[in-house]
Amino acid sequence: MTDKIRQKIRKAVFPAAGMGTRFLPATKAMPKEMLCLVDKPLIQYGVEEAVAAGCTEIIIITGRGKSVMEDHFDSSPELEASLEARNKLALLEVARSVAKLARVTYTRQSEPLGLGHAVLQAKEIVGDEPFAVLLPDDIVDASTPCMKQMVEAFDETQCSILGSEVVEGDAISAYGCLDCTPDAENPRLLAVKNMVEKPKPEDAPSHNAIIGRYVLTPRIFEMIEGITPGAGGELQLTDAIKALLKYEKVYGFSYEGKRHDAGDKLGFLKATVEFALKRDDLGPGFREWLKSFPI
Repeated sequence: MTDKIRQKIRKAVFPAAGMGTRFLPATKAMPKEMLCLVDKPLIQYGVEEAVAAGCTEIIIITGRGKSVMEDHFDSSPELEASLEARNKLALLEVARSVAKLARVTYTRQSEPLGLGHAVLQAKEIVGDEPFAVLLPDDIVDASTPCMKQMVEAFDETQCSILGSEVVEGDAISAYGCLDCTPDAENPRLLAVKNMVEKPKPEDAPSHNAIIGRYVLTPRIFEMIEGITPGAGGELQLTDAIKALLKYEKVYGFSYEGKRHDAGDKLGFLKATVEFALKRDDLGPGFREWLKSFPI
């Protein structure tokens, strides 16, 4: 592909219409995506990651009871005026910085009909260009943001890129699994031949699991529209990507970093501890307290 038609990733889609039932009762009135990891909502970590990767437009797929996310990424004149009047300038900058992250637009998913269906809701906004997808409850701690690594891989290949990590043992049965071959020139790129959703450990074609990070070409929308709905009428993104393999190359990508499953209570607690310990303002005192904590 010649340089003049090479495409860039400008838009990032965040599916955020789920009910978050694993965190009830906390999520009865509060979106799971707005649960705080230390002092920042889960979805903000993902938005900052997308912005660091070069995305300038954020598209959040919402549902009923999710309007608090719109308020979060909007300006707050009353709060800002109060902070300014009390000369709390550092906090004022924190409050203002959230609204300045990127242009954020919203579209609704009227029914919970699967991840593929959620991504499909962004079709008109994304248009005919490649885009990123980030699942807000997958938090990746990395020196180079995970999506930035994946966008660089897309820049190299101009193909869809699926974030992947090695999962050992029986745990692979909880993930989509790649049947893939490492690229000869860049072993972090995994040429995908097929995908198996939540295989039995003995049937898994590899230990390369798919995580909640994707860079997708716009043809994926056509693939989603063409797949047969599964149980409950859901459209699965993995089925659409398997269909995409008939037309385009797709790569897995072994990113550098540590993923936290913040959509799981134990994973959320582990992430909270690790992120707090890395903070200059909280880490030393928190570490000392942990040493004295009776276990």
